[in-house]
Amino acid sequence: MTQTQTQTQTQTQTQPRTQSQPRTVRTRTPRARHYLMCRPTHFDVTYAINPWMDPSKPVDAGLAVAQWEQLRALHQELGHTVELIEPLPDCPDMVYAANGATIVDGKVLGVRFRNAERAAEGPAYLEWFRANGYQEVHDPVHVNEGEGDFLVTRSRLLAGTGFRSTPESHAEAQEFFGRPVISLELVDPRFYHLDTALAVLDGDEIMYYPEAFSAGSRAVLERLFPDAVRVTEGDAAVFALNVVSDGYHVILPEAATGVAEQLRARGFRPIGLDLSELLKGGGSAKCCTLEIRPRPAGA
Repeated sequence: MTQTQTQTQTQTQTQPRTQSQPRTVRTRTPRARHYLMCRPTHFDVTYAINPWMDPSKPVDAGLAVAQWEQLRALHQELGHTVELIEPLPDCPDMVYAANGATIVDGKVLGVRFRNAERAAEGPAYLEWFRANGYQEVHDPVHVNEGEGDFLVTRSRLLAGTGFRSTPESHAEAQEFFGRPVISLELVDPRFYHLDTALAVLDGDEIMYYPEAFSAGSRAVLERLFPDAVRVTEGDAAVFALNVVSDGYHVILPEAATGVAEQLRARGFRPIGLDLSELLKGGGSAKCCTLEIRPRPAGA
């Protein structure tokens, strides 16, 4: 392990406590993770299925690959396992691996995309898991877009709806995983997936952009996560919530400077990357990274 992996951080905050800045900053320890990624060999923007996509703006395919390679190398440098799925030539959005499945306790919930342009990705990801020995694999009945709309905390699943995944898919996930699912309604089309509006940092710690949610869903988040980091519109608009966290290191867009300061105040180590070419398709670090959560030891 590298010095970065084993490093933890303890601080005492001397300023007055605010909602996003606790008095005492916790000690943070990174935990090794297992990720699945897909190289953007065929990445392009030839259609628009979210507000970030504009087919009139050219994509630099070489730059997209270089930015993605930087993300993959960083995951590995931090001690995480990265596996790869083969990209399909007719699936330019397949680089957004987080949309390919949701994996909890070694159980794999497949996806069913709302848009026809991405439909072929679902079977491809399920086939990868079956070919790699995963036994509990569920082909869903209802539309869900993987970890785009399902985010896993220590005690529950947070599930987005409003633009892509259906409320029926939330019940399907709860039945399959046997974990409580909290439905959250998204109302701003810029934040069409839950992982663009909310991020799990560690355990039951989250950060989110409140205005991306309906009034009722904001009330639920405030009740369940009173100490959550609240993110401004400016940071949310540069995909500051589309992050990958190992409990200490938080990989996020380099433009998200405000969030980076908030995370440092909480004892996290933010690491900014330039993933601007991949943002043209509506995704950043989290969208490109699917976490494989194993069955707990002894379970």
